[in-house]
Amino acid sequence: QVQLVESGGGLVQPGGSLRLSCAASGSISSIYAMGWYRQAPGKQRELVASITSGIVTNYADSVKGRFTISRDSRKNTVYLQMNNLKPEDTAVYYCNGAIATFQAIRERNIYWGQGTQVTVSS
Repeated sequence: QVQLVESGGGLVQPGGSLRLSCAASGSISSIYAMGWYRQAPGKQRELVASITSGIVTNYADSVKGRFTISRDSRKNTVYLQMNNLKPEDTAVYYCNGAIATFQAIRERNIYWGQGTQVTVSS
């Protein structure tokens, strides 16, 4: 019913930048919040940044001042601008969304994208 598709990952040198995009599609009634998580090898998945429908943002301490989350509600798309990337930012980045569908307007279900690899290395 709902699909989240990420794009924009890749290989970048330390200090470089990348911009991730996540487009939500399907039978979407409302998007309450969207966020980015990441999972490095051998580690648990962690929240990187989130943004609500009211454009309230939240960031992990490790990315504050370097990453910026934004959304285009008309396109059902969320972005993650990542600047001054560090090797420790290397991970698979996942998009998620708290979304209600037309089939279940009062239900707020969580959907995940398939992930996109970000590698920071010289």
